[in-house]
Amino acid sequence: MSNQEIVSLGKQNYMSNYSQFPIAIRSGKGICLTDEDGKEYLDFVAGIAVNALGYGNEDEKKALLEVIESGVLHTSNLYYNSHAVHAAKMLNDLAGSEEVFFCNSGAEANEGALKMARKYGSSKGKSVIISFNHSFHGRTYGAVTVTGQEKYHKGFAPMLPSVVYADFNNLDSVKALADEHTAAIIVEPLQGEGGIIPAEKSFLEGLRVLADELDALLIFDEVQCGLGRTGKPFCFQHYGVEPDILTLAKALGGGLPMGAVLAFKRAKGIFSPGDHAATFGGNVASAALAEVVLSKLPDLSAEVERKGEYLGAKLRQIVSKHPSLCIEERGLGFMRGIELKISPRDVIAECMKNGLLVCSAGYTVLRFVPPLIASEENIDKAVAIVDEALTAFE
Repeated sequence: MSNQEIVSLGKQNYMSNYSQFPIAIRSGKGICLTDEDGKEYLDFVAGIAVNALGYGNEDEKKALLEVIESGVLHTSNLYYNSHAVHAAKMLNDLAGSEEVFFCNSGAEANEGALKMARKYGSSKGKSVIISFNHSFHGRTYGAVTVTGQEKYHKGFAPMLPSVVYADFNNLDSVKALADEHTAAIIVEPLQGEGGIIPAEKSFLEGLRVLADELDALLIFDEVQCGLGRTGKPFCFQHYGVEPDILTLAKALGGGLPMGAVLAFKRAKGIFSPGDHAATFGGNVASAALAEVVLSKLPDLSAEVERKGEYLGAKLRQIVSKHPSLCIEERGLGFMRGIELKISPRDVIAECMKNGLLVCSAGYTVLRFVPPLIASEENIDKAVAIVDEALTAFE
């Protein structure tokens, strides 16, 4: 079938909650994708920061084939499976955490973290969760409640109770809301959908001190910015500030759905049997791919740190070259954005026409989240296409 035929069929059968671009992806290799009409694209979206190892990775293929040949794709959490157990140990070793809960997505991971926070505070008379304006934590009910963007709340009120919003990178605004009823603070060390905004070191340090003073849990949402994306295995490692709970997803399952909640010291042992569950959590196939991703994470992160600086420098050149269209470049590693003065969607469409896939963050930011294997040559080619696309709007 052609792109047009598949798009038409999708419009007939899908709910209309996505604003999709009119192409259908057929295959991929490395960091390139091919659509149903045979057109190739350099991919700087990576399934929205999911496909860390790109497409057609031989180690991922081998791991998945071994699972398929075993005949067991899923066992449920009534039983152990070796892939999930090994993936949990790898996460704890890399992050310094002590316990792992597996689920299927970032929203589910954040739901688990919120339940841990409420249970932790339940015996202490604490229930308030502090989140941040412009944050994004997922689309399920608890996760969307702690998402500090009104556009995601519209039409779904009332939101869950006892959630308040401070200003990101403004510690005083947090202190104004924090008191003896605060159960947890949830924050992205690098805001994603809010516009690719890194936290300041002093801000995260201040949150750590405040959480300790209040006997509240500090939750870092690294669903998008974790797992090598910023040039460290985990984004919090840039700051030297350890959370009580860390949430992960996206790249973890190597392209299959997988999320995780990691518990550090104070959060260890909060959940008891029956408190929380996920039927597909730690799914055999997803966990086997997670083992592959996690085995490569230290070396891959070091490469991303180096190449991410290169990407950032190239994007800053674009900003300088097009001052009438661009405001600034920001981000870390391979999670970067250019704030624009025009609609990102128009620029995305122009880039797509010229063979590059990029996406947006918020209303104004052109986002770059390529597979972690992207080379400097790939970066040069992508930036040249962005340059050409912006020139078309001048």
